[in-house]
Amino acid sequence: MSATEIDYYELLEVSRDADGATIKSAYRKLAMKYHPDRNPGCEESEARFKAISAAYDCLKDPQKRAAYDRFGHEAFQQGMGGGGGRGHAGSDFGDIGDIFETIFGQAFGGGGGGRQQPRRGADLRYDMEISLDEAFHGETREIEIEVSQSCETCDGSGATPGTGERQCNLCGGHGKVRAKQGFFVVERPCPTCHGRGSIIEDPCNDCRGEGRVDLPQSLQVDIPAGVDTGTRIRLSGKGEAGPRGAPSGDLYIFIHVKPHAVFQREGTTLLTRVPISFTTAALGGCVEIPDLSGETNKVDIPAGIQSGRQLRVRGAGMPVLQGRGRGDLVVEIMVETPTKLSKKQKEILQQFRETETGDECPESRGFFDKLKDAFGG
Repeated sequence: MSATEIDYYELLEVSRDADGATIKSAYRKLAMKYHPDRNPGCEESEARFKAISAAYDCLKDPQKRAAYDRFGHEAFQQGMGGGGGRGHAGSDFGDIGDIFETIFGQAFGGGGGGRQQPRRGADLRYDMEISLDEAFHGETREIEIEVSQSCETCDGSGATPGTGERQCNLCGGHGKVRAKQGFFVVERPCPTCHGRGSIIEDPCNDCRGEGRVDLPQSLQVDIPAGVDTGTRIRLSGKGEAGPRGAPSGDLYIFIHVKPHAVFQREGTTLLTRVPISFTTAALGGCVEIPDLSGETNKVDIPAGIQSGRQLRVRGAGMPVLQGRGRGDLVVEIMVETPTKLSKKQKEILQQFRETETGDECPESRGFFDKLKDAFGG
């Protein structure tokens, strides 16, 4: 049985106005019925299988189907419709992969045999170090990077100006080739054109056919207020250019905030440790702490405060990233014991000690009472 002698629609048992889903369903049913592995030794079944495969190969492709509807089998015999070759695999078993793709998934079918889409350029990373003050206020910074950019000579095509690409002879422009391995059909990217379906005959001298060249580039990076170490800023389309005019990747700026001499940061909270004299701790007082905005915050010290106690100043911390308001400033008190005393100061302290009853320092008195109880003193 010859596929050129019988109408393709009659072979697949569908009407001429059948849609793609109907044609595929009919082909799958007939292919499973007449497959040589189900009919070993039957030449008629094998011939029928080849005929319906050729019919489906034509009718599943809108361009081939349009050519067939207009010119019939002559469209391919005279080269008017593009033939429909399948590289090394040929057309005899070329579409059995579509059956397995439908039944078992893409692991066997390979995704339908179309040429590969243009490969997007790679994403790039840039590590930027900023101060805590810069993270507080935000700023615009200019960076210099060397990155692949679209070749101006060939406008990213990879071909010498005035020339173009030709169809790959190995895969016939499909970008993929199929090979039968036992019962299965394996589909792979074409090794000649690397899945593009076309080949550049006269590559551009500047980019050597890649469509991109490495060039220095200056970029403005807007750093929003409130960024922290680990914050990622995305610059869309500023990454590596794709080969032969494919879309560019993105550039990601990774922020690293340097340690500050006074403040430690925990999210939007700023923490600082403030030493005070033991007399201020005992009598109370006030300290002034400037924040990163330049404002001075007065912090009241209650009498009798102990080392390690934290006092909170609302709204004096870091800005909320892409939000409103600010975090808090936390002041941790450190009571400093004097190490250099004058003779008069020592006399005053001695007089104070002679007047102590133990009630002045309840924590100390309680601790020693516990020791006496524990050891029977």
